[in-house]
Amino acid sequence: MNRRTRRRTGRSRTVFRAALAACLLAVTASACGDARPQTLVVLGPWTGPEGKAFESMLHRLDDGTGKSYTYQGTRSLRETLGAQLEAGDPPDVAILNSIGELVEHARAGHLVPLDRAATARAFPPWAPRLDVDGGRRTYWVPLKVDLKSLVWRKEGRSAGDPKWCVGLASQATSGWPGTDWIEDILLHRSGPATYTQWATGRLPWRDPRVRTAWTTWAELLGDRGRTSIDRSLTTPYVGPRGLLDSLEPRCTHEHQSAFIRYVYAHERVRVDPAAGYLGGSAEHDGAYEVAGDMAAVFSPDPAARALVDRLSGRRARTLWRARATDGLQPFFPDATDPQPTDATGRRIAGILTGKARTLCFDASDVMPPGVRDAFHRAVLQYFGDPTGKRLDELLGRLDTVRTEAAEDAADTAPGRLPESGVCAPPGG
Repeated sequence: MNRRTRRRTGRSRTVFRAALAACLLAVTASACGDARPQTLVVLGPWTGPEGKAFESMLHRLDDGTGKSYTYQGTRSLRETLGAQLEAGDPPDVAILNSIGELVEHARAGHLVPLDRAATARAFPPWAPRLDVDGGRRTYWVPLKVDLKSLVWRKEGRSAGDPKWCVGLASQATSGWPGTDWIEDILLHRSGPATYTQWATGRLPWRDPRVRTAWTTWAELLGDRGRTSIDRSLTTPYVGPRGLLDSLEPRCTHEHQSAFIRYVYAHERVRVDPAAGYLGGSAEHDGAYEVAGDMAAVFSPDPAARALVDRLSGRRARTLWRARATDGLQPFFPDATDPQPTDATGRRIAGILTGKARTLCFDASDVMPPGVRDAFHRAVLQYFGDPTGKRLDELLGRLDTVRTEAAEDAADTAPGRLPESGVCAPPGG
């Protein structure tokens, strides 16, 4: 939404409130007849075709009240939301993928607890309940989700002897594809319990199990020349047309989330669980890393909570899937939800809602934003210089950031994310 549109929306709200006040003071009911319906603003991360599909669904959620909805999509979600909060003009509903940020907003009093209907669809690991201000409440609910812990390759390409594709550039969040690697390795080598302790700041970065996850990543990637390293540091995670077969020297396998299927929508690709490539324990093969986009209410207007309830319901999900193209059809968290119709999407949905025994939320998205950002930077630095000395230095810095974050959110602090809110069976 541009500045002019935001001003127009702001004027609409002012006019509505003034009209409502006039209604309350008016002697006759006719004075209320000209009141303009309120526009609820939804801020989210989707732009382009994804944003259009969501907006199309949103505009078809007629609730019979005459309310209208405006969607504001941005790739700079954190910055946009922060600026709006600073200006005292937050959206009615915001959709975020970082539990760490959502926890901070709940502790700061920015979020309104959800209604009971929505909380029934807010099971862990997507939306754990938080203890805030003496009450245990649910503050967000997943709208769409994604399965990580996946490896992609071209159809017919052997699963053995992978040459890994790596693209780490992602503007302000560069480095996150590398954090996914380290998280996945720790999950499958050390298990969900260790993963959860680390994600919630209860396990030091210099713990041998965490350190081994970093060195294992470097070993799996193999020796890389300076040109290859620099290319991966500057290549976007989606590559020019996907990373498979697009980098020099040619790479054959890609470790990436389910969302990447849209890049390969018109190619013959195969996707397999990452566990078989990471050298972990067979007992952890049923664990998968996941991510999600959660809706939270930033407005005291009950209509905003009602909207979140409806956005997370079956009708909205059916409309959303129908308006999204193959490769962009969203995944939803329950086996009874409508799922993608393309072959690759159906296979991934089967793992996400049935085959997986344990789903663990993306660890960096669970961490406080300051820790997450430091993790991103450390991955880039280690990839550029994968030596033991450099790694020890980076892990020491990360432990310092972890300690500082813990001082702001000790174990007894309101809003602390519980360990039970990181890993859980599918469907809660």
